[in-house]
Amino acid sequence: MNTKNNKRRRNSVEKIEKAFVELLQNRELKDIKVSDICKITRLNRSTFYANFLDIYDLADKVREKLEEEFSSLFVQEPSQNEKGGAVKMFTHISENQLFYKTYFKLGYHEQNQILIYDTERASRDFDNKYIKYHIEFFRNGLNAIIKMWLADGCKQSPEEMAQILQQEYRGR
Repeated sequence: MNTKNNKRRRNSVEKIEKAFVELLQNRELKDIKVSDICKITRLNRSTFYANFLDIYDLADKVREKLEEEFSSLFVQEPSQNEKGGAVKMFTHISENQLFYKTYFKLGYHEQNQILIYDTERASRDFDNKYIKYHIEFFRNGLNAIIKMWLADGCKQSPEEMAQILQQEYRGR
């Protein structure tokens, strides 16, 4: 019996997700077919459909998985200083470059779901004025920096990227 969390099923899901992410590097989402994934993974269509409704459901689940993994980085050690948190973030991105490239390619970053923002601190730093503009500026700027770093192959270390980010926000 193929129960929800058995090892064989988890392995199949991981193969499907990996093949999907690889295909997305050279194709648009609308051009990826279930048969393409099955051919790469050597899994049956029934295995795909036992785990996903369609390609779009797969894309959503890959996004959710990445967002959960990303969020868990900051739940484990919430008291860490800002630079340490940024190093963790950039380290995770560096170690999962393909997934983050996929995340941006699918346009999920436009929904701003992956970035955690400290609105309490923003309220203090900006005297509770125009915070929504600051948050939008910060998120878009950070997304742009991450996309640029990914496009460049993450040549700078996570520590260097955290330092760049800190320099942009020094004094706050």
